[in-house]
Amino acid sequence: MTTLSAVHKILKMKKVLLLLIISFTTLVQTIKAQSLYFPPLSSTANWDTISPASLGWCLHKIDTLYDYLQQQDTKGFIVLKDGKIVLEKYFGSFTKDSLWYWASAGKTITSFLIGKAQEEKYLSLKDTSAKYLGAGWTNCTTNQENKISIRHQLTMTSGLDDGVPDNHCTIDTCLNYLASPGTRWAYHNAPYTLLEKVITTATGKPINTYTQTALKAKTGITGAWAFSGYDNVFYSKARSMARFGLLMQNNCIWNKDTLLHDTSYIRQMTNTSQNLNLSYGYLWWLNGKASYMAPTFQFVFPGSFAPSAPSDMFAALGKNGQIVCVSKSAGLVVVRMGNQASSGEVPTQFCNKIWEKLNAAMCSTLPVELVNFTAKQTSDNSILLSWQTATETNNAYFEIQKSIDGGQFSSVGRIKSKGNTTAKQSYSYEDNLGSNRPKKIYYRLKMVDKNYNTTYAKVIEINAKWRSADFRIFPNPANTELTIFLSSSDKAEIEISNAMGKLIMKNGNKTKIDISTLSKGLYFINVKQGETRGTQKFIKE
Repeated sequence: MTTLSAVHKILKMKKVLLLLIISFTTLVQTIKAQSLYFPPLSSTANWDTISPASLGWCLHKIDTLYDYLQQQDTKGFIVLKDGKIVLEKYFGSFTKDSLWYWASAGKTITSFLIGKAQEEKYLSLKDTSAKYLGAGWTNCTTNQENKISIRHQLTMTSGLDDGVPDNHCTIDTCLNYLASPGTRWAYHNAPYTLLEKVITTATGKPINTYTQTALKAKTGITGAWAFSGYDNVFYSKARSMARFGLLMQNNCIWNKDTLLHDTSYIRQMTNTSQNLNLSYGYLWWLNGKASYMAPTFQFVFPGSFAPSAPSDMFAALGKNGQIVCVSKSAGLVVVRMGNQASSGEVPTQFCNKIWEKLNAAMCSTLPVELVNFTAKQTSDNSILLSWQTATETNNAYFEIQKSIDGGQFSSVGRIKSKGNTTAKQSYSYEDNLGSNRPKKIYYRLKMVDKNYNTTYAKVIEINAKWRSADFRIFPNPANTELTIFLSSSDKAEIEISNAMGKLIMKNGNKTKIDISTLSKGLYFINVKQGETRGTQKFIKE
């Protein structure tokens, strides 16, 4: 009993220590947010700058960056560090007062406005699009059309056919059924564009009026929406783009003015929104995920779309290289306006190339030179993660992060670093999975230095092999009730976890499960029968 009591005390102390570490990390992040600089609302007022030299950047490499940008027909380029301008360069006759189009980068403004309209009770993401667009807004049957929601428009999962001659066309005859909403990701401009009518119908205000009151007046952003063919395009100065990036860097808070209070929506906006394209949120592109999809292709590319950028970077990307990148860990906002005909509708490769050049200009030195990072299944319920470093400079610790869907990662543990060393070091961490045993698991390594700057190792995946419990679930997707059909009569333990692997519900041995209270999204059913376990995913509609 004494030994057992001592074990309980140790576990309790570890738990308290972990909570203190988390609290301290949160405090540091809060202090960082409070130290952000925000320019005055007036566009004629001075915007504070910080010199590249004071940040230790390689000044001779900045000209190389500018030369590359000029070769790519760039009009304007801005880099903010914690809100202050580090780099600002205009090319040719373009100036800080010149207007330019955002193209599809403007989709992210719409994403913000949808969140604001929902917060103000004008609409809900769960609403059918037909509620605001009217019956017959598509060329689908009434039943097919009524299954399309605002959320499907936000996530590019409407199921409408993007292979029509003009996928910008918003006329009903151009909007044809191809797949059930939520089952297919495709970069389809028309359903997105119609979100403008959703906003104006819901709020009763013209889009420029609502943008002014919800966003522009409180941030100093200038510019306006204007139609170009079927598309409604936002035009502004480059500094307005930078202001929007700064707002997003600070979680939709401008200085001390909170523009969007719905923290849940903000998280969803800049995190994986569905399990099809892991690198897509609510009209934002997300870096650092296990895979990504691109416009026109129904192909999943492995890895992140911008490996040269920080893994936590999220971006507004538009045709011909309109770019707004935000990295909270690096404290950076990067803005690029101009022409770049080879970049396509979404300039992912061009974005990565800019980061490659920018890294050189910043003289970026990683706190850790990583030799390898591997994962291996060691038993029926654990994964051994191992990594080696060649050098470490001012590094504090390693955080091991796990994901079930390859999009949303959560911390499972941390290991203290050697700190400063030029000798090869070896580390390991064993992840005990318990009853939650998906067939595929994603891991990444977060490296945090003593100034709380972070970098990430490449995402790795492991295809686990479990002694599997055989079962089927029906229906899938499901709305109110899920039925489990077990192949064995052995007593079962049934659990439901979310996409992050967090336990949501324990259902004992019951094979009919009430899921009516669950939020829409991806979940996992975990079944344990004796020594066998099985996991299947399902969608809650």
